[in-house]
Amino acid sequence: MSYPADYKPLTILIAADTYPPNVNGAAQFGYRLAKGMTGRGHSVHVLAPGVSNGRSYTEPGGEWAVHRLRSHSVPTHDYWRICYPWEIRRDISRLFDQVQPDVVHIQCHYMVGEYTLYEAVRRGIRVVATNHFMPENLNPFLPFPAWLKKVVAKNSWKDMGKVMGKAAAVTTPTPLAAKAMHDHAFLREVLAVSNGIDSAGYEVQPGETIEPNEDPTVLFVGRLAEEKHVDVLIDAVAKTPDHLRVRLEIVGGGEVKSALQAQAARLGISDRVTFRGLIDDDELRLSYIRASLFCQPGTAELQSLVTLEAMSASTPVLLANAMALPHLVTDGDNGYLFTPGDSNELSHRIAQILGMSREDQLRMGAASRKMVMKHDITTTLETFEGLYYGTLSADRPHEVQQASSTS
Repeated sequence: MSYPADYKPLTILIAADTYPPNVNGAAQFGYRLAKGMTGRGHSVHVLAPGVSNGRSYTEPGGEWAVHRLRSHSVPTHDYWRICYPWEIRRDISRLFDQVQPDVVHIQCHYMVGEYTLYEAVRRGIRVVATNHFMPENLNPFLPFPAWLKKVVAKNSWKDMGKVMGKAAAVTTPTPLAAKAMHDHAFLREVLAVSNGIDSAGYEVQPGETIEPNEDPTVLFVGRLAEEKHVDVLIDAVAKTPDHLRVRLEIVGGGEVKSALQAQAARLGISDRVTFRGLIDDDELRLSYIRASLFCQPGTAELQSLVTLEAMSASTPVLLANAMALPHLVTDGDNGYLFTPGDSNELSHRIAQILGMSREDQLRMGAASRKMVMKHDITTTLETFEGLYYGTLSADRPHEVQQASSTS
């Protein structure tokens, strides 16, 4: 590993409010960031909530250290856990004494990220802050009336600005999210940095033969949550022409899984909808490659890593015209956008793509592969490394902010 003049390998503390085994984009990014920075020669420590009740602890073994904080379950979510400030402040301070980080990278402005940032600022340690989701993403898990959810979201935006405004550099995955943070959290400088993806890992390798599914298959990968709107996709598949024999493969788990299974049964397509649950990375890669097209009907995506993975596997995409998803598709080139919640339009687009010749489908898939190259993980890691050293914080955020305001 070579470094710029006078630069040394860093000790990096990554503070995340969600981390594997949690299954979501922010958790996956935290893992990939730790893996990537370790591979670039840095000493990496991850700080995240514990996965069960009990005291704070450090996981044994591993390529990098993972420190778990005392946490508590949330009744409205099957795996999300929260940390109480009065229980974690001392443990965070002790960890700083132990690790002596050169830089801190928080992944959220909530409990773990917030109090890790405060400790770093108190000690004069450089902080980079990354935001992975909008406060409104919490709405499905808040048992409050709509008006109160709006108050919570407004206050959360305010807190985001207060916390992340103390960081030396602030990032988010897309220009759209950067603009939202500028407009609602009043953060003046926000740099859009893709979460990044190792796109080569999803390609068919030389000498490898992977046959497509026997019947044309639409693939969804992600958490089965309300904001993902998988019910719209199931409705759309039920409306496709019988002669196309369209199947739907759903990868992931979540709180609405049973309702989705009941919906498929009610529509009479249970035999054409496969719920695979959580699968390992090798099986997931095969699912992307074998699928005829990938669909993301969610309306709260800040980037959608699973869409990038599907595109890396040269798969055409159908994406809801919401949040950051429009940045990942050019209509008629690598797929199509559809109106969020409109199962009739989505069904038409599914039939349109699956009714194309094999050559045209391959052309769309190749276009997906070409588009995803700008999200290569190496570029992402180089950008964050520059932010850690302080070589990018003075100028590039201004450029991205300007770009985001015109998106």
